[in-house]
Amino acid sequence: MSLAVAAARQAQALQQASKSDIARGFGGARETYEGASRLQRRMGHTMLRRLRACPQPEAPVRILDLGCGTGWFTRALLGLGWPGTVSGLDLSPGMVGHARVSSPSAIHWLIADAESVPLADGSVDLIFSNLMVQWCADPVPVLRECRRLLRPGGRMLVSTLLDGTLAELKQAWQVADPGHEHVNHFETEAELVAKTRLALPAATIDVHTFQLPYLSPLALAAELKHLGAGFKGGGRRLAATAPGRVRAMCRAYPEAAGGGVTASYQAAWIDWQKPLT
Repeated sequence: MSLAVAAARQAQALQQASKSDIARGFGGARETYEGASRLQRRMGHTMLRRLRACPQPEAPVRILDLGCGTGWFTRALLGLGWPGTVSGLDLSPGMVGHARVSSPSAIHWLIADAESVPLADGSVDLIFSNLMVQWCADPVPVLRECRRLLRPGGRMLVSTLLDGTLAELKQAWQVADPGHEHVNHFETEAELVAKTRLALPAATIDVHTFQLPYLSPLALAAELKHLGAGFKGGGRRLAATAPGRVRAMCRAYPEAAGGGVTASYQAAWIDWQKPLT
């Protein structure tokens, strides 16, 4: 076996392990996810409002919620009342199982990788993907898969997070635990724009920064845990973080003017319609 082949196989194994960690983490949060999903609902509702502003299609359409989680927005997509079918797809069996028992039987469910969706070319009219892409090592394979799935004239709406998200938490941990990562990596805006243009020419990308309030840094950490969205990078500590470091992080986290703390989120929305030819 050549060194190049061995390295490729090792990289593939590491990527699969990472995806397995992500699926397991979100599956473990299936019972607490919806109660903690303030950010997810804010991001998803921005895309849902765009769809509600569209004329209702006359012909049946096939809608795919890519990275559906507990099915909150899959059910909302069904609630649009558009003719056709609605499907939810997620990497996590735990999330899909929870979504299935919490949703109308009219919704179809798939457990699959967003980079390799088991559906035919040009078989989907609308792809809706809320805060899933940032968990991918590279958004390009997912965006290209969406392009493959969409029929000519089909549309996709994707939300993601960019560098600058949780900046306050990242800076506080750098003070409390230098040399160790505690916040997930996010693409820069320039990186996302370049990669999106590569996969989806003429896509529209909107970026907006906003903040959410929390009682304390520990309340923020608890929300991330309830979402299954804790740090999953390779540089994380393998042992539990010592209480002293946690207290130091809390001291280093900037307080908000009115009390408590805030966390910044650098949000991005991608909107693309596949050309008819």
